[in-house]
This record gives sequence, C-alpha cells and structure tokens, in this order.
Amino acid sequence: MSSISTGIEWTDKTWNPTTGCDKISSGCLHCYAEAITHRFPRNFPNGFALTLHPERLKEPLRWRTPSRVFVNSMSDLFHKDVPLDFIQQVFSVIRATPWHIYQILTKRHERLDELSSKLDFPQNVWLGVSVENQNYVNRLEYLRRVPVSVRFVSCEPLLGELKLDLSNIDWVIVGGESGQKHRPMQLNWAKDIRNQCQNAGVAFFFKQVGGRTPKAGGKLLDDLVWDEMPNAWHEHIKIWKNTSLKSTIKAQK
Repeated sequence: MSSISTGIEWTDKTWNPTTGCDKISSGCLHCYAEAITHRFPRNFPNGFALTLHPERLKEPLRWRTPSRVFVNSMSDLFHKDVPLDFIQQVFSVIRATPWHIYQILTKRHERLDELSSKLDFPQNVWLGVSVENQNYVNRLEYLRRVPVSVRFVSCEPLLGELKLDLSNIDWVIVGGESGQKHRPMQLNWAKDIRNQCQNAGVAFFFKQVGGRTPKAGGKLLDDLVWDEMPNAWHEHIKIWKNTSLKSTIKAQK
C-alpha cells in the first residue's frame, strides 16, 4: 500500500510515506483505510497506528508518466504525530518531481494552519480539506489561508446538506459512503453542491452514490457523469507533453 495505481477515480496513483491515523470527526466513523489495515495485517504490522515510512520517500522519482498522486490515502500528512521535518522531506520530493501533481487531503485544518508558515508549498501541490457535513465548513477558512496553486474540498462521505463558501476554491469532490454500515446520502444534497459549484465556476466531481459496495449506487447524477477537473490539470498535461520529460527526470536523480 505504499505506491499503487488506484481505483480512486479522481487520481492516478497513491503514495503513502505515512500510514495510520486517528478518528477526529464524523466522516471517520467507517474509515476505509482502517478497514484495509485489518484486512491485510501482514502489510500493516503496526495496524492503524501512525507510522512513518522514510524508505518510501523517493518512490515518485521513479514514476516517468506525469500523474495525479494522492498523498497518504492511508493516513493524514498533517497528523499531530508527523514531525515537521518529515513533512518538509515529503515536500522536497514533490518539488523534485514537477511532472507530477500531488493531491494532499487533510482533516487537520488547525495543524495545517500552524505549520503553513514553516512550509514552502511547491507549485505542484493541490491542497484539500474534508467537509462531510455543515459542522466542518470552517475548514475552508483555514484552507484559503494557505498559498497553494489549487485548493479543493472533499465532501466524502457526504453526510448532510452543505452550504459552502466557494471563494478561492478550485474543485469539489462529492461521494456517498460505502460499506455494510454505510450512512445513505440523499441525492439532493449532491445536486445542491453541484449547483453551488456551477454558480461559482468551480469544477465538480461526483465520485459515487454509495451503498454496500462503492459501485452499488453508481455514479450518475441527473443521468450524467460529473468528472470535472481543475483547469490546472489540463494546463499541466499540455506543458509536460511539450517538455523533454526524460532529461528532466535524469536531472532530478
């Protein structure tokens, strides 16, 4: 589970320089990452306890195809037990691999705010916060303070109706919860967020309705697939198609 191609539709690869986490809000109740550690205990000898993996830091240097890389699908980079020095090392690798886009998603908005002045955010970082219901919309205020090129919001699992201030937000992802104990999502909640995105000119990505399995309810909303990406991704691909990627990678080794 260190670096793999993934079934997460809005990314291409996952990169896990840390694994493990703690539950801090209602969206964490049925954490898929924790379930994976229980399912594959040999791969996770520390279970779901926060664990650093410095041996994984240089993995992206070997990936030649420009990709969207989800950082820490099995953890949270801004967990209180991840040292600032380690986060800086992660950012150094990101800066050294400008042909990739790195998507960092956190629920630790307060630690993000605490550390942001001590971090030099590379241009190829997309930073997001999770907002699963109206109790956590304040995470957006913290996100707006961080100097990154793309800011995004993950409303997954969507657990209620949301009214969002989308100023200086580039992308919203919405998805219902999956699993035997999933909490059903009302389609009107997702449709309303889509409408808010359209009114604000923000890219909207609908991942799934949810159900007993991730694909149980499908991914159609009003009979359409919504898979919009920020303009920054399309511009990124154009740039790298016209760049000598091989020489760039060789220079970074």
